[in-house]
Order: sequence, then structure tokens, then C-alpha cells
Amino acid sequence: MSKKIKAFIEIGEKLDYDIWIDLEADVPFGLLGQGKTILEAKQDFLGCYEDMRNSYRKRKKEFPEIEFEFVYDIPSFLKYSPFPLTWLSDATGINKKQLSHYTTEHRNPSRATLVKIQDAVNKFVADYSQVCFV
Repeated sequence: MSKKIKAFIEIGEKLDYDIWIDLEADVPFGLLGQGKTILEAKQDFLGCYEDMRNSYRKRKKEFPEIEFEFVYDIPSFLKYSPFPLTWLSDATGINKKQLSHYTTEHRNPSRATLVKIQDAVNKFVADYSQVCFV
């Protein structure tokens, strides 16, 4: 049975992407992935996980199977997102300029604003998951 652990995606210091697990997570090691894109960072992160698995095998130690839940900070999501800021502004009622400030980390959204953004994205996904083409 695998453990479910959050893997946090953030903008790194060099404006690349970092993915990491909390050192407080219930696993006996840390993991970090980095890349110029989120896809590259995920590949690096999952590669580190596989390297750790191989290291455990070589030492004949039991390895914890982990299912990762990737969670984004808001700047990472807004830069990675296929949703234009105009659409997100219309869907959430949040001013486009304000969203732009979140992208550049000039400002940080409140919890209520994060909920608005997540609700809009979840609604979009739910609505469009029902689409069928003929």
C-alpha cells in the first residue's frame, strides 16, 4: 500500500521550478526536483524518487511506496496554467492586474482569493470533462 504525500511546486530563486516534499513528511528521506519548466522539474523529482528506490534496493532496505499529490503555489500555477489571466479574471471576479501581481509575487493572495481561483479552475475542469465530440 502506498502513502500519499504532497509534493510542493514553487518558483525557484532562478525563476525555474522546484518541487519538494516536506521534511516533516512521514518518509525517511527528502526529495527535490528542479527544472526550467514544471514538466522538467517533475521528471527530475520522479527521477530522484527512482534513484532513492534503487539506493534502498542495493542496501536491501524496505522502500516506502509513495503516491505524490502535486500542489502549486499561486505564482507557479498562474505561470504554468493554460488559462489566460483574462479568462481567470472573468471566472473569478479578480482584477486581471491583481492576478498579474500574484504571478510576479509582487502581492500574495488571501486564502479567500485562493479558494476563488481553485473553485473557478475546478468548475472549468468539471464542465469540460463532460464534453463529447461527434
